[in-house]
Amino acid sequence: MTDHQGLAGESAMSAPEPTRTATTTTEDTEVVEAELVDDDLLPAIAPPPAAPRPLLDRHTILHPGELIPTEVDAPTYTHRDFEVSQATSERLKHKSAPANTNRNYSSQRRNFAEWCEAMGRVTRPCTTATYVEWVASLIAREMAPNTIRTYMSSVRTWMPEDQRPGTSEARGMLAEYRKEWGKRNRVRKAPPITERMLRAMVDTCDLRTPAGLRDRCALLVARGALNRRIELADLDIKDVDVEDAGVDLWIAYSKTDQEGKGESTFIPADPTGSPLYDPVSAVRDWLSCLHRMDIHEGPFVRALTSTGRLQNRTAATTRGDYVTGDALNDWIRHRAYLAKLPNWHLITSHGIRRGGAQQIADAGGDPTQQGRWKPGSATVKREYLDRAQSRSQNPWHQVYVARRNAPSAD
Repeated sequence: MTDHQGLAGESAMSAPEPTRTATTTTEDTEVVEAELVDDDLLPAIAPPPAAPRPLLDRHTILHPGELIPTEVDAPTYTHRDFEVSQATSERLKHKSAPANTNRNYSSQRRNFAEWCEAMGRVTRPCTTATYVEWVASLIAREMAPNTIRTYMSSVRTWMPEDQRPGTSEARGMLAEYRKEWGKRNRVRKAPPITERMLRAMVDTCDLRTPAGLRDRCALLVARGALNRRIELADLDIKDVDVEDAGVDLWIAYSKTDQEGKGESTFIPADPTGSPLYDPVSAVRDWLSCLHRMDIHEGPFVRALTSTGRLQNRTAATTRGDYVTGDALNDWIRHRAYLAKLPNWHLITSHGIRRGGAQQIADAGGDPTQQGRWKPGSATVKREYLDRAQSRSQNPWHQVYVARRNAPSAD
């Protein structure tokens, strides 16, 4: 071997081997060698999707063969499902309770919110403990039990329906407090206005004036129909039908008719007395007065100026031309003052309702239907029927009868 050949051979021996590809071919299939990695570095395997959550609560009822509902079965709500129209929005603003009730609720809820803030408690939704503690604070202030009950109702209904506080503890406290409070306080109700008192009030009405005609009519209609003051204030001219036999009132809404189905109440004419105290005559005279003022529709009872003109109240109050119950109380109390009735300052329109109901019960009648109480009303039974029966069966009557029938000493 020559040196040249030796060098060539050494060069051939030291040359790097050609690079091998990671691919081998077997017939028509190409196989790629996989890279070897540690098991700990393998990519995470995605877990299987969770099963839809079942939609069950303690009120769910499944019929035979019915599958358990899940979130998949729930509808998908959009903004449209929660939105109401402008017309509906306006109607919602004027729904529910009368204005007086809404004002009371606002005041009571504000009282609760201020108390919670002072105590460092959450106002809405409140816990049962907060609710109970607040009721206890009202009791500590020695508020009337019925007032506390209305406070409790206004605050509880203010809470979201599914997060309202429990009431058993608060009601238990109130029940015990009511017993204590009843021993110390006697509820003073408006004095009943008897027929003699009512006639004395009618006698003060100057029938030459619109105010005299209105007040006489209001007194006699309220007496005949046993009206609540708001029922009288809400009467429309179209709701009053007068005929020789009596006056028919359509009471479109009342305390015991929250749905506004309406109810007719008939006031029979009084053939035994003077026309001055007859409701038929009083209604006809007042309607004639309204017609002379060119009033043929709208509220039946109207506010008047001192000169006898109609007051323009359209923009003055939320009731417009309809008078308020407070206004009726003022007019009736003024008539009691003019009649020089004792304790005239305590008299209210409710006294007319009480006096009339008691007179019916004393005569053996049932005032329930005439006054639009609920059938079998416990209030009527306790306040009027039982009282009338107790008075008529008082044992002293037997003493007086025996005295009259006893032979004279002569």
